[in-house]
Amino acid sequence: MEEHHISAFIEYSNSIAIVAFALSGALTAGRYRLDPFGVMVLAAVTAVGGGTIRDLIMGVEVFWLSRNDYIYSIVITSLVTMLFVRRPSHVPMRLLMVVDAFGLAMFAVLSAQKALDYQMTGLMAVIMGTITGVAGGIIRDIICNQIPLLLRREFYAVVALFSASLFVIFDGLGLSENFSLFVAMACGLMLRLAAIYWGFSLPAFSIDDDDDVHNQRGHEDEEEH
Repeated sequence: MEEHHISAFIEYSNSIAIVAFALSGALTAGRYRLDPFGVMVLAAVTAVGGGTIRDLIMGVEVFWLSRNDYIYSIVITSLVTMLFVRRPSHVPMRLLMVVDAFGLAMFAVLSAQKALDYQMTGLMAVIMGTITGVAGGIIRDIICNQIPLLLRREFYAVVALFSASLFVIFDGLGLSENFSLFVAMACGLMLRLAAIYWGFSLPAFSIDDDDDVHNQRGHEDEEEH
């Protein structure tokens, strides 16, 4: 198998992204009052779910199978969350979204980099980055019976798409890898945090069926009388 160079920056970024998504999963598990095993499962699928799907699509070894340190990070993050976050049901939703934003931006860019490293085209790299960034959160939300953030009006998939695309553009311009990774991650993170803080969202696609229209008109007629 062809060997691929992995810089220290990529290693550290991967570890931070794993912890960020694991924390997001653990906090979500606490909000739904899952038992300790459930907390670890939700933390794990959130942290490695997107990367697993990416590697299976790319036909390469799943990244965490030979990395015990990633599993240790997930377990430790879960344990620390359970020990020190006493009332997870009262953790602000905005905090969950901020933690998730770090994992989203970082994994999107790192996965785009990995795809390019395996000689995939720029377009495929962007797709891999987007899939990896959002898939863990989708799995987490489905397990908790929530509508995934991806399917709401949130700036979510847009952030992953933007971050991955920015890195691919920088790489095409011949900029240094670490610089491209850092700036693309930072820009994606800032976009997501801005959307959380100011409530940016995409317009919703809405269709009113005949019953809804009829009920609404009846209600308006009653108000007129």
